Amino acid sequence: MATAPARVAWVTGASSGIGRAVALQLAREGWRVAASARGADALAGLAAEAPRGTVAAYPLDVTDGPALHAVVAEIERALGPIDRAVLNAGTHKPVTADRFSAAPFKALLQTNVIGTVHGLEALIPPMQGRGRGQIAVVASVAGWRGLPTAAAYGASKAALINMAEALRPELAALGIDLRLVNPGFVETPLTAKNRFPMPFLISAEAAADRICRGLDGSGFEISFPRRFTWVLKCLRILPYRLYFPIIRRRTGLGPAGSTRRSGLTRPSSSA
Repeated sequence: MATAPARVAWVTGASSGIGRAVALQLAREGWRVAASARGADALAGLAAEAPRGTVAAYPLDVTDGPALHAVVAEIERALGPIDRAVLNAGTHKPVTADRFSAAPFKALLQTNVIGTVHGLEALIPPMQGRGRGQIAVVASVAGWRGLPTAAAYGASKAALINMAEALRPELAALGIDLRLVNPGFVETPLTAKNRFPMPFLISAEAAADRICRGLDGSGFEISFPRRFTWVLKCLRILPYRLYFPIIRRRTGLGPAGSTRRSGLTRPSSSA
């Protein structure tokens, strides 16, 4: 009997961190994985580590819309229709009020938001034509509520959360299964730069396991680690008169604006 062709997955931001771990896990589960990121050498290393022939590298800067459309078309020509896309590419730059600048906002919105929008723009028409497909948008728990030094990063992730919530019902009517991934602190090259305690820090491999299991399930949002997300969800619904005093105590921000770094001041990036 002929074997069914392997399902095709596309993962962006796959050169390191969560994206790399997700690409490897999907490959080990029998998916044919197209891996994209800006670093061609890192993608080659990923392909070499995965089971032979399971990962194909497609170097890409997600902020380049025409290039992204061309990559999606090439993946579908070479590997077959994309069944699952994990739009994970993203980055982080801290922002402080005393050195406030538009530059990090422009950079993060361009990569984290517009890069994801480019992916959706390229994926929705062919999936709509087939009446099937799954897209995961990787945001962050940082998008749930404003946290000190994360004004730009949190704003970009909040935009992704809002966008995914808005699109979910419409895409479902087209046969496209849209999911939202909100990680907490995950060991990645970006969080390795943090110089403060990161509560409930988990490995990229553990994050990938939660993401892949969640995508195989039926829920819209995949958030982890559970205890940390419970705390942040409670903070999310607090009125401002309670929320701001808690943040001031946790971050050491006093009336004069002096800052002491803490575990709530810089959420992890999902890239």
